[in-house]
Amino acid sequence: MSAGKAAKPAAPQIQVPKQWQQSGLRWWWLILLMIFADQATKWLVLQNMPLFSRINVLPFFDLVYVRNYGAAFSFLSDQGGWQRWFFTTIAIVISVVLIVMLRRQPKSMKAANLGFSLIVAGAIGNVIDRISYGYVVDFLDFYVGSYHWPAFNVADSCIVIGAGFIIFDGFFGHRAD
Repeated sequence: MSAGKAAKPAAPQIQVPKQWQQSGLRWWWLILLMIFADQATKWLVLQNMPLFSRINVLPFFDLVYVRNYGAAFSFLSDQGGWQRWFFTTIAIVISVVLIVMLRRQPKSMKAANLGFSLIVAGAIGNVIDRISYGYVVDFLDFYVGSYHWPAFNVADSCIVIGAGFIIFDGFFGHRAD
């Protein structure tokens, strides 16, 4: 060390929990609950709504049954079918990576663990659709006047809210300093 420079204290190391109950995997119940909620709401839509039908719920919100062959906002939906397996593979890989991260993180990292769990639930919910139907069932339609936000579902909501928790954790979560 050179003269005049103080040594920086070493950043604390996060210990990998020895038991899954002490890790982020203790949120497994939330993953299962949100997959169930996603699939149950999609089942209700499939059983009760013809394709492209619309039910007005509020002046800014409708239930509408649409099929999404692409990703978020129907990205790549008109590409001939290859995107089904592409997005399925990406979602499975991301889910596996996040489950490994959940296993390695202590349960005290609540915001990050909650975010990872919601993203896993959303990714798996949409993978179930892609494998079962070849498309994702979307049905939540928010709008202002004639401007409609792209239709989405519970799984999509989980992914967005989960990302929000991860961003929150990045700003306000555990600090190394």
